[in-house]
Amino acid sequence: MWSFRSLLCPPVVVEFYVNSICTSCSLIAYLRLKRLCLPLMVLAAYCGRVAGLRSLFVPPTFDWSLLFIFSGGLSATARALIREAQLNPNSTTSSPLRDEDYVPHGEIYRNPYAFHRSYLLMEKMFKIYVYEEGDPPIFHYGLCKDIYSMEGLFLNFMGNDVLTYRTRDPDKAHVYFLPFSVVMILHHLFDPVVRDKAVLERVIVDYVQIISEKYPYWNSSDGFDHFMLSCHDWGHRATWYVKKLFFNSIRVLCNANISEYFNPEKDAPFPEINLQTGEINNLTGGLDPMSRTTLAFFAGQSHGKIRPVLLNHWKEKDKDILVYEDLPGELDYKEMMRKSRFCICPSGHEVASPRVPEAIYSGCVPVLISENYVLPFSDVLNWEKFSVSVSVKEIPELKRILMDIPEDRYKKLYEGVKQVQRHILVNDPPKRYDVFNMIIHSIWLRRLNVKLL
Repeated sequence: MWSFRSLLCPPVVVEFYVNSICTSCSLIAYLRLKRLCLPLMVLAAYCGRVAGLRSLFVPPTFDWSLLFIFSGGLSATARALIREAQLNPNSTTSSPLRDEDYVPHGEIYRNPYAFHRSYLLMEKMFKIYVYEEGDPPIFHYGLCKDIYSMEGLFLNFMGNDVLTYRTRDPDKAHVYFLPFSVVMILHHLFDPVVRDKAVLERVIVDYVQIISEKYPYWNSSDGFDHFMLSCHDWGHRATWYVKKLFFNSIRVLCNANISEYFNPEKDAPFPEINLQTGEINNLTGGLDPMSRTTLAFFAGQSHGKIRPVLLNHWKEKDKDILVYEDLPGELDYKEMMRKSRFCICPSGHEVASPRVPEAIYSGCVPVLISENYVLPFSDVLNWEKFSVSVSVKEIPELKRILMDIPEDRYKKLYEGVKQVQRHILVNDPPKRYDVFNMIIHSIWLRRLNVKLL
């Protein structure tokens, strides 16, 4: 018996018995059954060739291009092209892909060349299957306003057949989406008096059992090529009840908290965007850098561990650092952000804060005060180039830290904020490189197991 581990998709131990495989058809059928990807198939064919038994493994008429598409297996070509872009950004021969819409550039990206190549390959190759089981409002539906709006928008977008990523053929998919809404489960089934969190367990355990019994995909990959998405504070909790969902599957979460076992190697963070009315028009705006008269601004309630420290030191105590627990009636929250140079974004009960995208929309440089928070799209975006990070112990020195930032650096941070708006914006329907497509790209990278450094 020979055992091999596939390093691409999915990372599961695959076993096969050469002695039991008598024909090329049986091997191909077996590989399809096990949903193996390129490296193992090449290895199997190579073993047959070395042994002088290639005809037993691969028929003379076999189309080798099938190696790249068998059972939705991602081609090693994608990884190789991305890697080449990392090492040789000036190469124009490695890929025929062109992009006349937008070419990522500048310091806000960790590697703009690799990101561009990866994004174009994703558009060309990536396929997602959405399980059709389950009925609204618990499945395939979510609220598209307020603090959890991104969860609802993503569910609704994924139900749209216009999206090129979606496939109705699960055999052609690279990943499989579990379309439950944590927000809607709790909204409809959770009793705030009894506070029985077991409703999450019952719904999600039952759902995984249904799809694993009806389809072969969950069991064949142990859930590695499946993903869920939630912006609810209990999104991570929803995965506790299915071991393989928690440890194996891609969890796309707003609350990307390492101390709560968020694993950036396989899980993907995305921004928490508060669409108070559901309206997505006119999200961006703000004064130019020279017209911004307020050094820093924050308004918000005291909860969590960080905000009380901020409020204790700065609440209504300084004319340049404007910090409020309750915003005075004569001031408008959005307008204050749009005329401030820096917007203070401390974590509350959870690490994620909707103030981060609000600041970016307003052209206001985010001042990040958090612990154990994996920032959205940080595998692509270099947050140091459009935000300022301040530790909790540095809160008393906040004014000095911000005043000491040279004007030329501030202008670069501001320009970075304006540039990154494209990747945080919500569009309906989605547009290239916007927040929806950046979420998809994060899933794509984790499916490929590629880092854009």
